[in-house]
Amino acid sequence: MSSFNNDHFSKAVNIPNPLYQSLQGRYFVGQTEHIRFGKGKNAWGGLINPFKSDVNLFVNAFTITNHSNQPFEAEIWFNPIPPGKLMISNNVTPANTALSPLPKPQVKIASAEFVEEFPRRGVMAFRRIVPAQSTLTSDEDGKFIFPPGGSFIIFLVSPNNEIIQAEVAFGWFEKNKRE
Repeated sequence: MSSFNNDHFSKAVNIPNPLYQSLQGRYFVGQTEHIRFGKGKNAWGGLINPFKSDVNLFVNAFTITNHSNQPFEAEIWFNPIPPGKLMISNNVTPANTALSPLPKPQVKIASAEFVEEFPRRGVMAFRRIVPAQSTLTSDEDGKFIFPPGGSFIIFLVSPNNEIIQAEVAFGWFEKNKRE
């Protein structure tokens, strides 16, 4: 007779954190509209956590798509005041579309194009080169965390006189500050 009894076993499953957050209705994805820059004017796309959101923003992933034949530099800024006329993207969805009603994010995807100024305040945390005709991807596993009033901005620096078209996309999750 076997000494193993199936009644004493319980199933344990490890799932990646982004999947867990998606199952909870807290994971969102989206992108900016096409944003243009060049001829000495810059652009940016980012995640803006409103002051009254009551959630912390966890940046999980971002991509920068370069449609031009010219590489450019992207500066990653933490909590700056970004320049230009802010445009809010409607290209946002919960990652889990099986929920009803669908959750709505508190965090907004925003962008601006053809800006002359650079971000104020905040910290330029790092830079990336975005090759021509390519998409740069970065998985951050939720380690960049921003409270209400915070922002994660990808600033696209004008390389020369060519007009460049790009998009910036994000995957993020939100958790109530009291959890």
